[in-house]
Amino acid sequence: MAKATPDLSYCGREVRKYDNDRFLTCLFAPAERRESLFALYAFNLEIAKTREVVTEPVLGQMRLQFWRDGLDKIYEGAAVPKHAVMEPLAAAVREGGLSRALFDRLIDAREADLDDTPPANLSCLVNYAEVTGAPLVQLALEILGAKGPEAMEAGRQAGIGYALAGIVRAVPFHARQHRQLLPADRMAAHGAKPGDLFELRSTPELRPVAREVAEAARDHLAKARALRRSVPRAALSALLPAVLAGLHLDALAREGNDPFAARVLMPHPLRHAKLAWAALRGRF
Repeated sequence: MAKATPDLSYCGREVRKYDNDRFLTCLFAPAERRESLFALYAFNLEIAKTREVVTEPVLGQMRLQFWRDGLDKIYEGAAVPKHAVMEPLAAAVREGGLSRALFDRLIDAREADLDDTPPANLSCLVNYAEVTGAPLVQLALEILGAKGPEAMEAGRQAGIGYALAGIVRAVPFHARQHRQLLPADRMAAHGAKPGDLFELRSTPELRPVAREVAEAARDHLAKARALRRSVPRAALSALLPAVLAGLHLDALAREGNDPFAARVLMPHPLRHAKLAWAALRGRF
């Protein structure tokens, strides 16, 4: 396994600090592609935190428009705004010939984040997971040279599965913001109350809701793994987050599907070794 160097770029440092799962997977990517991945994941951090850093939806829309305008400049071949992430992102896009439509989907999805209405049902949640998670994995695959339709489908399924696992793991984080990303109909069906959620109370009624989302995550991860042979080994690191998603889901199951359980919130103690073993075997 390649090791992180002490002179990480700004993007590398941001990803290591705020998206350590993906930072670890980058260490298994070809060295010459690593900075492009850091730039991509740092861009995702910038747009994903929009909901948390603005006080009004209009300010969030302005923040996201900055990235749309910057991407316009990148794809026009014009000078981009001076920004610690925008400039390396431009280099990554131009070097990898990355698809503009995938960036647009990610930004549009984060605009939807400005509305705190919970997803109506599991299908709506899966759609949210797809638009926030799948394009990011697909762009990473493009950076790593895997642009075929089967590889893109593997990336789509892995992105959905990883995003769903992350949503369950982030239940306490969202609850502190009085946000509910668990499906409203499943909450009602099991008698789980948003008020308990927002008070950070773990209740028996919440656990079957978390279990159903976790089952959906596992289903999409399994669909991604069924396409494993369509992904070149050099592009494997783009799909390695699926390994970490599996660890999160296993921890949740061991704790009776309680998203507030301490062990669910902790990083897996063997995640480095699990990633290394998966990479060695060419699996995710």
